[in-house]
Amino acid sequence: MCLAFPGRIVSVDGAQAEVDFDGVKKSVNVSLLEKPKKGEYVIVHAGFAIEKVDEKRKNEIEKIMNEEI
Repeated sequence: MCLAFPGRIVSVDGAQAEVDFDGVKKSVNVSLLEKPKKGEYVIVHAGFAIEKVDEKRKNEIEKIMNEEI
């Protein structure tokens, strides 16, 4: 099983970005994305941003992740 988490880009420096995951900030490789920008939401897996998403989709993902099984 693979897990990917949504976060918001805080800053971009070349192929690296600081991404905020609800208050936890991590350095993420953004080389797989086209023109990543501050403020955009991304899905991150294994330290790589793999997809851009809008805020609505980010909220949907977080809601699913927070559901009890």
